[in-house]
Amino acid sequence: MLKAELRKKYMQQRKALSRDEAFLLSEKIFQNFITYFKPEAGQKIHIFVPIEKFNEIDTQIFINYFLGQNIRVYVPKVVADKLISIEVFNDTVFEINSWGISEPVSNKDSVEVDFHYVITPLLYCDPNGNRVGYGKGFYDRLFQSISPETKKIGVNYFDPDDFIDDVWENDIPLDYLVTPTEVLSFLSGLE
Repeated sequence: MLKAELRKKYMQQRKALSRDEAFLLSEKIFQNFITYFKPEAGQKIHIFVPIEKFNEIDTQIFINYFLGQNIRVYVPKVVADKLISIEVFNDTVFEINSWGISEPVSNKDSVEVDFHYVITPLLYCDPNGNRVGYGKGFYDRLFQSISPETKKIGVNYFDPDDFIDDVWENDIPLDYLVTPTEVLSFLSGLE
């Protein structure tokens, strides 16, 4: 299927989830992430803040856990059409931007590139680790700028069933996908 078709299909499926269903599935995804990756104090994790109106995975569960475990947390913010990474703490002040996304008030880019994990938003991920996002390319550009050792991890309510037919040469595939039922690796034995 084409990205546009997959974007529409999975946006509709996501919207069909009740708040309770989405929260329970988010908790399962969180548990699968923690069990599989076992993040440790001092590690650096870049993670998106969910867009509530799009019924995204509730990553606030992750963020609260990471901060409680002394794991360094970075969240994205778009400044002048560029995605920057801002380190956040328990007392970081957030505001809702014009797209309805909660983001730090600060514009201070951490310039960090050596993340252990980047937990990535998506609408869909195929069986090869190719993802369908919102079509702006922010995460492909982020992936090009970070350390090659950083693990790129997608989180999704849905399993990867359909293949993406219009993968572009600059699309950077994920290393892993975490769903409510499993963790899939796309690294083909390189772990």
